[in-house]
Amino acid sequence: MLARGALKPGRLSRKVVVLTGACGAQGAVEARALAAEGATVIGLDVREPEDPIDGVDHRVLDVADAAAWSSLAGALREQHETVHGLVNNAAITSRARLGELSAEHIERVLAINVTGPLLAIQALSPLMTDGGSIVNVSSIAGSTGHFPPAYTASKWALRGVSRAASVELGRLGIRVNTILPGVIETPMAQTPAALTALLTDEIPLARRGAAQDIAPLVTFLLSDESAWISGAEIAVDGGQAGHGGMKRLSDALRIATTTNPDQQERP
Repeated sequence: MLARGALKPGRLSRKVVVLTGACGAQGAVEARALAAEGATVIGLDVREPEDPIDGVDHRVLDVADAAAWSSLAGALREQHETVHGLVNNAAITSRARLGELSAEHIERVLAINVTGPLLAIQALSPLMTDGGSIVNVSSIAGSTGHFPPAYTASKWALRGVSRAASVELGRLGIRVNTILPGVIETPMAQTPAALTALLTDEIPLARRGAAQDIAPLVTFLLSDESAWISGAEIAVDGGQAGHGGMKRLSDALRIATTTNPDQQERP
């Protein structure tokens, strides 16, 4: 029992967590949230942080570099012995359409968005013990027919990596789960005003998401509170993927019924 006035330990106290994409808008928010919960955060990115985060050990690493992962794993084994959590957050976007896509372009997207997480899991899972947790950040593009094929294929593929890893690592007590964010307000997701309005209209909760909407779920999945959750895919998208493209029809029927009270809605 805690003494009166004592601070309650964070949910991630004494846990070592590796987070990729730590200098990005979403990654930085996640890094702060994990550090605030007591984790020792190893924040990885291809660039040095402009604004280092207290409690985060920032390191430069290209997630597509297998040798870099091997070197990091050796260093972490010496420094911490064990890694308790891994968040594969790093990704690059692509808006090239089917007819514009080159082999070199799709290879680069897959290298960062799929091979990177796979290399991370291969390098760090041997340092994990029973209770370890891996969180892969996919996208609702990975569950829909989103129009840019390279990005969409990479996020579908990451779901496959997650599911295979959850089976392979489950016997060791290591959990693997996937988050599918929707339209999140980050520099990577900037769109023209007209497109932003169109996207927002597709979200039942009527707003774009923020990185702060993702970080609490990452924290939960790394904590012991999710001890019996593995192989799960959790959308954080304001309900966008859940309606399967039917919101526009639902809204149109509601407007038509309001305008013409005698008209009955039909499925």
